[in-house]
Order: sequence, then structure tokens, then C-alpha cells
Amino acid sequence: MDDSPVFREPLHVGRPNVGSRARLTERLDGALDRLYLTNGPLVREFEEELAKVAGVDHCVAVCNATIGLQVAARAAGIRGGDEIIVPAFTWVATAAALDWIGIVPVFCDADERTGNLDPSEVEALIGPRTRGIMGVHVFGRPCAMDELTEIADRHGLPLLFDAAHAIGCTYKGRPVGGFGTAEVFSFHATKFVNSFEGGAIVTRDAGFAERCRELRNFGITASGEIRSGGTNAKMNEAAAAMGLTSLEVMDELMGVNTLNHRRYEKGLEGLRGVRVRGQAEGERANHQYLVIEIDAATAGVHRDEVHAALGAQNVLSRRYFHPSCHQVEPYRSDPARHAPRPLPRAEALAERVLALPTGSAVGPSEIDKVCDIVRRCVSARTPAR
Repeated sequence: MDDSPVFREPLHVGRPNVGSRARLTERLDGALDRLYLTNGPLVREFEEELAKVAGVDHCVAVCNATIGLQVAARAAGIRGGDEIIVPAFTWVATAAALDWIGIVPVFCDADERTGNLDPSEVEALIGPRTRGIMGVHVFGRPCAMDELTEIADRHGLPLLFDAAHAIGCTYKGRPVGGFGTAEVFSFHATKFVNSFEGGAIVTRDAGFAERCRELRNFGITASGEIRSGGTNAKMNEAAAAMGLTSLEVMDELMGVNTLNHRRYEKGLEGLRGVRVRGQAEGERANHQYLVIEIDAATAGVHRDEVHAALGAQNVLSRRYFHPSCHQVEPYRSDPARHAPRPLPRAEALAERVLALPTGSAVGPSEIDKVCDIVRRCVSARTPAR
């Protein structure tokens, strides 16, 4: 009997997309010929192209999205000791970026259907020390923009979005990137559009963009004056070269992801207790994350058992996001400060979701095999009664 795994080589979630090596090499050679390795024309071109994708006038490229969130928060006037409302159901970097510069993340429960901030919970959390709201477009599905904007405007609070998952997506037909005070994209290597490492702050507000540009460059103004404290958050030319190369195939990659999503839906259709999480109806979605949700009571198997079964076959699924942010340090040791209200829906989602491989690294054959592993794992168990 052959006990070897279904896949000889590991099948990863978030395997990098490279795009055209020739175009990347051409851009890197140009940077070396110019001897501009930072503060150069490729970064400016990348910013211009990103602004077009986001439908905004201003883009500030940064070395990664974590620092981008910090720069955006500082530019919005949020300081150490201030509180900002963030989702409990997100990657820990959202909260850690703020905590690292002394801002207090206060965790908000999720809308179970979308995985995003529940606006009614946001309203309930606003207190005397609240100085901002930061939403996350979880798995690329846009937040409830209208409701969050109304709440933020009524309370006079800046509204920021961690848009790490959502480049190319739309909300009511408008591109993600042009909502709130500002939004922050991520171009980490695992994102479907990547710049090796990198990020960008996009906004419609010229003054806000100017403050971000100063803060990412030690507080130095366009005229060379040091007007405030800042940091070094600049993107280099090599990262911008990769970013531009990746942007050129963004639409193509979205098409691949969409086909993969449909294949997974077909492959898992009718499987008890298992569903593929969808995107907003009628909107453009990048589908860079393929996420299934497993209801243990109905499926008869817990998400972690499916995760282990996939791993045994060399499918490296990811439990995004487990545990929920408020359940990890340093936040779980100070619930009165960081989690003043119960977070049952975020906790429930963290126990049910599982990200599966997608992108250009998988095709119909690989997807069918992954679905078969999930089916066999669920079919072997009897659901609870």
C-alpha cells in the first residue's frame, strides 16, 4: 500500500506570483544603471499606477504595510495612549502595528457573515479616549463603508482601513482605496500583487498625503525642512520594480483566482457542514484568499482535524485567523483595556475558517485533489446529534 502523500511537493497558501521575469530584470537593470536604488523614479511610477487602481489622487509607497498603518495613524493625529477601535478577527499585525507606537487597540466583534467590523459594536465601543476607527477588509471583502463612515463622521473620528487583502476589489462599484481618511495596501510576498515586501497609503486628501510623505522620511518636508519627528518607511527601487511587474498581471491573476474559487465551490458543493466563503455580490473581487468554513457540529469534524488531514497530504492550509487577536499576548492579559465587550462571533470564526491554496500555483487537478481530501475527512465522521 502506498502511504506517500497526495502531493510530492508542499502546496502552499500564498505562494508568490512573479510575473514577467524579463520585465522585472529590465527594471532592476535600469535602477542599477541610474544608480538610484531608493528615492527613485520606479517608486514614483508605482505610486502613480497604484493611485489609478485605487481611484485616488494620492499614494505614498512604504517599505511594508505594518509601518504604513503606523504612518497613517500618526498622520491622522492618533498618539500614544489614544484608543483606536480595531477588529478582533484579523491578522495580529493590524493591532501590533498600533500597539508598537503606544496606541491602544480596542477590539471589536465581527459580523459573522462578512468577517468584518460590526458597525453596531463599533458604536458601542466609542468612549472618551477613542481617537480613531480602523477597519480591515477581511479576505478582500470590503467593510460596511457607509455605516462606518457615518459613525466616524458623527463622532469626529478619523476612519482608516487596513486594505492588505483588498487591492482591485470594489464597494458599490468604487475601488477599495478611496474610502475613509486613508487606506493601506500590503505588497508582502504572499499577496497576489507583491513587491517582495512593501505597502502603500492611498487617500483622497492632499494634506494627509503630504503628512505621510514627511513621516515616512524622518519628518523632512518637500523643501528639506525637518518639521516633525518621523521614521524611515521608504520603499526602495527594487521593491517598486517588483510591484510594477506584479501590477501588470493583476487582472490576469484575478481571473485565475476567480476560476479557482468556482472550482472549489463545485468541488465542495453539498458537503455537510462545509462552505466556501464568498465575496460581496455584484462587486469585483480579487479572490486572493480561498477560505472555507467548517461547522464542527454539522460536519462531525473540527476545522483543526481537516487542517491536520490536509497537512498529512502536503497541503499546507492556514487557520486564518486563529486565535483571534484578543486571545494572544499582550492583549489577553489585559482584557479590561483591550476587550471591554464580549467577542463571541470573532472567536467562533477563528475556530471555523481555513485558507486553502489558490493562485497561479494551483490548477483544476490540484484543486480537485484538495477537495477530495476535505471530502474524505468529513465523510469519515458522523455529525453530532
